[in-house]
Amino acid sequence: MNVIDHVRDMAAAGLHSNVRIMSSLLLTMSNNNPELFSPSQKYQLLVYHADALFHDKEYRNAGCKYRMALQQKKVLSKTSKVRPSTGGTASSLQSQSLPSEIEVKYKIAECYTILKLDRDAIAVLDGIPSRQRTPKINMMLANLYRKAGQERSAVTSYKEVLRQCPLALDAIIGLLSLSVKGAEVASMTMDVIQSIPNLDWLSVWIKAYAFIHAGDNLRAINTICSLEKKSLLRDNVDLLVSLADLYFRAGDTKNSILKFEQAQMLDPYLIKGMDVYGYLMAREGHLEDVEVLGGRLFNISDQHAEPWVISGCHSFYSKRYSRALYLGAKAIQLNSNSVQALLLKGAALRNMGRVQEAIIHFREAMRLAPCRLDCYEGLIDCYLASNGIREAMGMANNIYKTLGANAQTLTILATVCLEDPMTQEKAKTLLDKALAQRPDYIKAVVKKAELLSREQKYEEGIALLRHALANQSDTVLHRMLGDFLVAVNDYQEAMDQYSIALSLDPNDQKSLEGMQKMEKEESPTEATVEEDGDDMEGSGEDGDLEGSDSEAAQWADQEQWFGMQ
Repeated sequence: MNVIDHVRDMAAAGLHSNVRIMSSLLLTMSNNNPELFSPSQKYQLLVYHADALFHDKEYRNAGCKYRMALQQKKVLSKTSKVRPSTGGTASSLQSQSLPSEIEVKYKIAECYTILKLDRDAIAVLDGIPSRQRTPKINMMLANLYRKAGQERSAVTSYKEVLRQCPLALDAIIGLLSLSVKGAEVASMTMDVIQSIPNLDWLSVWIKAYAFIHAGDNLRAINTICSLEKKSLLRDNVDLLVSLADLYFRAGDTKNSILKFEQAQMLDPYLIKGMDVYGYLMAREGHLEDVEVLGGRLFNISDQHAEPWVISGCHSFYSKRYSRALYLGAKAIQLNSNSVQALLLKGAALRNMGRVQEAIIHFREAMRLAPCRLDCYEGLIDCYLASNGIREAMGMANNIYKTLGANAQTLTILATVCLEDPMTQEKAKTLLDKALAQRPDYIKAVVKKAELLSREQKYEEGIALLRHALANQSDTVLHRMLGDFLVAVNDYQEAMDQYSIALSLDPNDQKSLEGMQKMEKEESPTEATVEEDGDDMEGSGEDGDLEGSDSEAAQWADQEQWFGMQ
């Protein structure tokens, strides 16, 4: 047993720090005396040293050493061709024990991927002959092709993964996301489904994810619910998270939060999907709960995008947009495919007046999640903020034609129509259609109430809001009902509605302003005192703004550090 065998055994035992030190010393010896080790031994030393560097997350250095190992392998191949007759059996046994050249190339591609050098990673893997590609190589290639927009090549690679491993569910999701028909994907798994007991649910699972990637949220929800109700798959966390995400996409915030909470109870260390959950909680005004959630996830892992997104949502809804921008950028740095991180950063940029930069982020989110309407809504908001009504109308019409006439697409189109005085009647018709489909859809109710307020049809607006609040409670709806009640001089119930809104979201500034305005009207004799108090409060707000400016400068410095400009 020679020294190389000892290094190999240490590597196999996971003693990476020991391998790193020993292999470094041996490589230096080899450089000073080239005759000390054979080409095959030097190849092994370089691979083991590179593996230790990879384990220590020194990916550039590891990639360099892996490439040096491949160069050494070429030297080894040439010498073995020159001397084929000497020690044939020993040479054959030695070559079998050498680290795989294919595995070394895969490791190089991994280094490039982590360093975000996707083109270089594709080039390395493309250099491996098709017959020698293992399932993990094909899977990495498929993901890289999809990210690069090479959809046909991605489909071919995913199919090759399924040919070798028919239960590779992530490859199935990859194919469905690239618009491959569910029936075609299911046919590739049919043999294994029929040959293995208790796998009959898989065809239904494929059907559910086909609906998801076709944007048919309601049928996807019904299909996953049928799966989740089966005794063998009841309380599966992945299914619950998918169901929660679907409710979110369908605009059903209440059920989405409920399913996320159920998944959390089953798995307290759950990270996947928690960024969406945190966003919903922040949007609903539960900022203290969001802060606790973010802290808990940071304790689980700060190397995932989700805790950074959650903290960013807390900052965004606390109107600390510069900090939200930094946190969103940090999340993107950890996971460039995080749709929620892109939406967070885009929203922060938009609210800071950097609309063109925001548009870039919303477009990237749309590319990654073409069936998520909130990506389109963010882009439309940017167009409207920059008076691009024509662009917003084009986008809204495109969504309507592509995803069909459901409550959400109708409301998006109506929202744009409301911005143009010439299309007010069309907006009204669209909102009526949306509410006919889903009378409880909050965004449609809000937009219809805004339209009725413009037309001063307060009684009709009150009836609409009372009907919407019959089976749900929402901050915005209670606040708007308060505004309508003030308009018809029903101050007592208006005060009650503002109070309910503030109990749901203590940070709802508009409800607070409504209450304060009513108190002034009810106590005119105290108006002078209250105005003095308002002046004092205003000066306090100025102080806060000054603090915000200094904080913005601080976070702007960090933006540059993380390459956000």
